[in-house]
Amino acid sequence: MKRVVAVLGASENPNAYSHKAVKLLSQKGFEVFAVGKKSGKIDDILIYTNIDYSMKIDTVTLYLSPENQIHYYDWIQSIQPKKVIFNPGTENPELQSILEKSHINYENACSLVLLNLNQF
Repeated sequence: MKRVVAVLGASENPNAYSHKAVKLLSQKGFEVFAVGKKSGKIDDILIYTNIDYSMKIDTVTLYLSPENQIHYYDWIQSIQPKKVIFNPGTENPELQSILEKSHINYENACSLVLLNLNQF
């Protein structure tokens, strides 16, 4: 069974790091649940504007500023991912505290680097 990774902040812009992450995750065999401000597509992966509370997500990787993460706090807690990755510029002490209280692991890291080093 494929590991499912939610990419929050997904964008159709090919220069966006979230776009590159969606493509690389897919190439590396992960199932990607892409969530963005606007619906769209990255290759054959749909970008959703709504979150799905029923999905089993292994990892959440963030490409949203801390103020744009607030909308997802309850969702992240409810889906209980194994890990949340705060990509550079997305570090958020408030959400990290919530994750600690919910016993959800997190790390400040670059998903693209982790993927390229096979440490994702």
